[in-house]
Amino acid sequence: MSKLTQLGKSSEIAKSPEKAVLESVPNPHTDVDYLIRFTCPEFTSLCPITGQPDFAHIMIDYVPAKKMIESKSLKLYLFSYRNHGAFHEACTVDIAKRIIKEINPKFLRIGGYWYPRGGIPIDIFYQHGKLPKDVWLPEQGVPSYKGRG
Repeated sequence: MSKLTQLGKSSEIAKSPEKAVLESVPNPHTDVDYLIRFTCPEFTSLCPITGQPDFAHIMIDYVPAKKMIESKSLKLYLFSYRNHGAFHEACTVDIAKRIIKEINPKFLRIGGYWYPRGGIPIDIFYQHGKLPKDVWLPEQGVPSYKGRG
């Protein structure tokens, strides 16, 4: 098993996503394809222009190859965006690229469902790889923003 530096220990939130440690563990079932889903309904970052907070519901679906993301390190990585200024598109795609760099999954899909800023909600979607045959990929289940309507 890889040496984990955060799991089971007190861990501080990194000052930026670039400084955050994203760890992995071996996939215990490399003989079959299956989907893993992470849901972060309270993701926050900062607008790079105004410094105001931005909020999103982030959904990450992936089919692991040899490694899986360790969930506590993912949580701390996502938390590192709280004081990070970046546009919605950058945050969403950067998260996907970081996961791909760490574990090289067979398939990855991320949905960034951003709450309105200036009256316009923005949803960002990114996909990497091909979904293996016979793997069930459920809908992400995050409804489009409807406001009070």
